[in-house]
Amino acid sequence: MSEKIIIPKKLAKGSNIRVIALSRSMGLLSQEVKDIATRRLTDFGFNISFGKNVDEKDEFMSSSVQSRIEDLHQAFADPSIDGILTVIGGYNSNQLLSYIDYNLIKNNPKILCGFSDITAVANAITAKTGVVTYTGTHYSSWGMVKGFDYSMEMFAKCCMHTASYDLEPSKEWSDETWFIDQQNREMITNEGYWVLNEGQALGRTIGAHTRCLNALQGTKYMPSLEDTILMMEEDEEINPQLFDRQLQSLIHQKDFGGVKGILIGRFQKNSKMSRELLTKIISEKKELENVPIIANANFGHTTPTATLPIGGVMEIIADKNHPKIRVIEH
Repeated sequence: MSEKIIIPKKLAKGSNIRVIALSRSMGLLSQEVKDIATRRLTDFGFNISFGKNVDEKDEFMSSSVQSRIEDLHQAFADPSIDGILTVIGGYNSNQLLSYIDYNLIKNNPKILCGFSDITAVANAITAKTGVVTYTGTHYSSWGMVKGFDYSMEMFAKCCMHTASYDLEPSKEWSDETWFIDQQNREMITNEGYWVLNEGQALGRTIGAHTRCLNALQGTKYMPSLEDTILMMEEDEEINPQLFDRQLQSLIHQKDFGGVKGILIGRFQKNSKMSRELLTKIISEKKELENVPIIANANFGHTTPTATLPIGGVMEIIADKNHPKIRVIEH
């Protein structure tokens, strides 16, 4: 990462949050989810406003590049806006990369938070400007009725406070279309972290949704892998063979030797990824022999989810008896 790291000002009670759609539109959300999300964010102490194009919806459940870029630029240019939440993920945020005014963002750094498809924009911004971005709760995530307390706590630790903190496993987790039935949720006891390779590592965080990060390979928007903690997570469209392919693609990057450690988010049930399969995938790659790796962490497409910095500093202690993940700079 050639740019000097810039940490945006933290949010506080009374901060003004702008909601924008960088991928799929807010028109995709039910009125119930929108009502709950806005009310919960307001009750949390934030003032919420929306990009003027946030409800536009085309045949791809998204909107034009021009509309999305306009809302992004307005949010960063408006001095009254303290932070930005994306509506939801999708498939097409990388359409925006060559149209973003990176100097505008560098000169007006603000917290930008979202996950999944937002990974492409977030990593590109950090690579091009040095501004730390955040993989974590969308606006839509705040519309979850049950099982959201951990997500709120970790969002606050990452985006509202400056102190270092440990990424502790949640007590329970869930993998459902919660927005369809808010009341009937299956909460699963969390077995904790999977230590796949032991060791200790310190580095700058990059990545998150793996396929979206890999879509940046070979472009000027791909962040450097030198001295990094690589964060990887996937959704239910992946399977063990496809994850293996995505990981191998990263290993083939010329600077992969700079990866100091790997943190892998929890896989969704439909991925059919097990601890045994993931261990096999990792163990067969000689390039990973000396790379500390912890998996089954609370970020990605299961709930609850932590908010983590992209461009921040993380330490992982991959000890099978006492694993620890510490976010130091965020």
